[in-house]
Amino acid sequence: MKNSLLARFAKNTFWLARYMERADSLARLLEVTETHSRDEHGDQDWKLILEVNGDLDHFRQEYGKVTAVDVVKFYTIDLNNATSLASSVAYARENARSLRHLISTEMWSQINVMHSRFRDVKNKDIQPRRLAGFCSTIKESCQAHTGITEATLYRDQAYLFYWIGKMVERADQASRLLDVGFRRALKLAHSDDNAGESLSHWTGLLRSVGGYQAYRRTHPIRLRAREVTGFVLTNKSFPRSVMYCLQEAHDDVSKLINEHGVETAHPALQELEVALSQLQNADIQQLVNSDLHEFADTLQQQLITFTQRLAEGCFGLDKQD
Repeated sequence: MKNSLLARFAKNTFWLARYMERADSLARLLEVTETHSRDEHGDQDWKLILEVNGDLDHFRQEYGKVTAVDVVKFYTIDLNNATSLASSVAYARENARSLRHLISTEMWSQINVMHSRFRDVKNKDIQPRRLAGFCSTIKESCQAHTGITEATLYRDQAYLFYWIGKMVERADQASRLLDVGFRRALKLAHSDDNAGESLSHWTGLLRSVGGYQAYRRTHPIRLRAREVTGFVLTNKSFPRSVMYCLQEAHDDVSKLINEHGVETAHPALQELEVALSQLQNADIQQLVNSDLHEFADTLQQQLITFTQRLAEGCFGLDKQD
């Protein structure tokens, strides 16, 4: 890199963005699940969050039976769970602390306030009747962080690493939600002929990725598996679709190479190009019929490989997850 000082902090910038995006996505999913889990399928809905994050075995070891109360605690204030809101914000703050000389005072102050809030959270604050409000507060804090970052972070390599991390995390979360959500739709529908046609199920999934209103702008009448799958995977105008996020990450990695001379980012760029090519050539109907899980699993592996290549080329071999 032309700026060797920044290279030492590229990892922190990348993971600061990923952890904040992860907290935003989890708060959104918890809020939507609480809203959509008041019927006989409520327990299944809470299990979905564990499946999306790959935490089902860990949760059962710690808590046993899947219940709404325990899943909410596991994903909000349980610091023994590395994917909880409290853990994600704590990890974000640790990364931000090492970047004090690179990020703005406003960014640092806002993350500190958010981190401090978790020290005061009690079990009563995350009970079902208060969960939506709690999650809304977390989402607003994450969005405030994004706005402050956009307004105050200097446009150099740090800015690019930040947005690469944010877009990769967002793409990963969207692909996981679609993968697990579609498999759940198959179970609920009891047959391939009706797979994914449950209105409430797909409404919940779209709200989990912040895309319900955007989807309705392009599909005002129908809510079906093929259209939802195509929208979440390949829509080029929806800022949380996998295609949009990976294209943004691709553009930013290209800027690292072309504008900042970070030649060691080429292997990471190649991984993104492979993933984008597969998205562009995807047959959505075929994915809906039989191949969505395999496609999503391949995509998630590509994002893991991309992160490894970026680490090897730009900030060493250390890994976080």
